[in-house]
Amino acid sequence: MNSSRCSKPWPSLLQMRGQWRTAATLAATAALTACSASPSRNILGSYFPTWMICALLGLLGVVVLRAVLGKAGIDSALPMPVVVYLCMWITVTLAIWLLWLG
Repeated sequence: MNSSRCSKPWPSLLQMRGQWRTAATLAATAALTACSASPSRNILGSYFPTWMICALLGLLGVVVLRAVLGKAGIDSALPMPVVVYLCMWITVTLAIWLLWLG
């Protein structure tokens, strides 16, 4: 039998670890290059991150929605109000983000 085809040794564990580290660093660098500039809004001479403004507007929207649901009597029938209102807050916040910046 010819054993020359198996003449290359397997790479050592240390070499493989270095290759994985290099690949992970390159992947992270490629993923984070889009984060070079954050969207900000100038409000009264100070720059605020847009995500913070959207979160506050989403919170105000959910407070209004809770008042409407309370007047309609639906608020007392919700199974887990904390989870439902948290999901509503996330939904309203992301909807504002998409409508404003989308």
